[in-house]
Amino acid sequence: MNRISSSTFSRREFFRAGAVGVAGVAFGLQAIAQTASGRKIPVGLQLYSVRDQCAKDLPGTLAAVAKIGYQHVEFAGYYDRSAKELRQMLDDNGLKACGTHTPYESVQGDKLKETIEFNHVIGNRFLIVPWMEGKSKQAWLEHAKLFNEISAKVRPEGQFVGYHAHAHDFEKFDGESAWDIFFGNTKPEVIMQLDTSNCRDGGADPVAVLKQYPGRARSIHIKASGGGPEAVIGEDKVDWPAVFAWCESQGGTQVYVVEHESSKDPVDAARRNFEALRKMGKV
Repeated sequence: MNRISSSTFSRREFFRAGAVGVAGVAFGLQAIAQTASGRKIPVGLQLYSVRDQCAKDLPGTLAAVAKIGYQHVEFAGYYDRSAKELRQMLDDNGLKACGTHTPYESVQGDKLKETIEFNHVIGNRFLIVPWMEGKSKQAWLEHAKLFNEISAKVRPEGQFVGYHAHAHDFEKFDGESAWDIFFGNTKPEVIMQLDTSNCRDGGADPVAVLKQYPGRARSIHIKASGGGPEAVIGEDKVDWPAVFAWCESQGGTQVYVVEHESSKDPVDAARRNFEALRKMGKV
């Protein structure tokens, strides 16, 4: 299988480079029942948080992440490693893949089969596209149609396709945000990966957005917002009690994905976020 490489330039540049139903409903309802019963939602780390460390020493960084206590990781690039190599590193550290941020082009056409196979090997079910653009309502409706088609193709493989939030997704067209145009016209099994910080950056309220789409937030990026570059979860302005209450009752959430992009010491920031969640009783 061809290797998929990553880079250490900005998230926007990285993803712009690749970006110019019954079973799904049952899956979401099962998640709601499980979380409502008191089961703790697994916590993973988005590896973009430690991207420079991954680029220099991927095995060592995964070991450090596991030592903190994380049991899951979400990839944002593969650092020129094969799927088998990545799976071995995960297994060596007792980690599981809880998602991959995979560029827009990699879930289309002939690339989709390769992406499905790659994710089967690493043990991942959630194929999350992290960046799309659209300059009109029609463009976002076309994105929605495409994701419905992709979802139908990956579901028989036991996988789900989804989309991750950035600030521009809350731009409005004819009075409706791109986010609402897209998720209002996609099937329930298309994952809505909200990012609490990016949502606020786009002028929207994460709790209000979550409540519009019960069962859709199977994966969510929990990222501090409004507390400065070193602030971790709970030291910022996100209404965390409300976010967690919704995710654990009606959100259908299967995994919390921690992300912290701005610290001078990324591994320590990952640790501090984990400890904050521990104090909140989430891990």
